Amino acid sequence: MDKVLRAEALMTKGFMPPDEGDALYLAACSACKALPQLPIVEVGTYCGRSTVWLGAAARKFRTNVFAVDHHFGSEENQQGWEWFDESLVDSASGRLNTLPSLVDTLRRSRLTDVVIPVVGESKVISSQWSKQVAMCFIDGGHGDEPVKDDYLGWAPKVAINGFLAIHDVFADPKHGGQAPFKYIYSAAIDSGEFIELSATGSLRVLQRIEKFNLNS
Repeated sequence: MDKVLRAEALMTKGFMPPDEGDALYLAACSACKALPQLPIVEVGTYCGRSTVWLGAAARKFRTNVFAVDHHFGSEENQQGWEWFDESLVDSASGRLNTLPSLVDTLRRSRLTDVVIPVVGESKVISSQWSKQVAMCFIDGGHGDEPVKDDYLGWAPKVAINGFLAIHDVFADPKHGGQAPFKYIYSAAIDSGEFIELSATGSLRVLQRIEKFNLNS
């Protein structure tokens, strides 16, 4: 990966560890190579830390990242919760707003021609999205309902041989919340439509396969 872009990713606010970011980049490169010209979708962008890793892959393979986020923060980012960052609160509205930070990240990393922010609710955007994607990275809200909605809305958009990447997958509840493990990772594996390719920290990368039809 381009050293300057990797440094920019590490400078950006966010929760993606370096080894998981590097694994995400490699997965994105593999997906883009397998499915040229199909885009990447990122669900849950925050300030753009993981977006830079994805953008680096998209630039290398001449495609785009559509970064989907409402930018008001997930439940765990709100005031009184563990991951609240007061510096991201908009002074005029008093609400969390990560969009200015994302825009700054894209300008600083010179990825504005590669990454397209899509501002809105993931469930609404996925319902209107018709194009297949080479890769979808899901790292949005971590409550049960948002996670279920992200899986149901975005997993069907992944093309055959495309990748579904999921962050914060913890099989053991001692290590973290269970929603991404139960409602995305396990649901995808149990569907018979995805196989696991790699696991790095809490990042899981799955590949969509042709589902064998016993009735055919």
